[in-house]
Amino acid sequence: MTKSELISKLAERFPQLLAKDAELVVKIILDAMAKSLSRGERIEIRGFGSFDLNYRPSRVGRNPKSGEKVHVPEKYVPHFKAGKKMRELIDSGPKQHKVLDRVTG
Repeated sequence: MTKSELISKLAERFPQLLAKDAELVVKIILDAMAKSLSRGERIEIRGFGSFDLNYRPSRVGRNPKSGEKVHVPEKYVPHFKAGKKMRELIDSGPKQHKVLDRVTG
């Protein structure tokens, strides 16, 4: 799902919400999440999952084109961990699709 698809679904679900307003809501939420992560804060949305930062120390890598050694600086990368309800929903989804494929196929 893309950001624009999320905005469309939100506008469809809440007809009293204009598309511009739905876009603003999504933008505000995503900006707030990005700012929280940039401050090193953890984000937890019950039933959905959590966002955190993982530290990657500096290391020596290789340029795949030339094979030359390259210094890769330390960095923090965002990490998402799905919540229990999300994992259960995902785990049950593919099984149901396989059963439907066998019945209809």
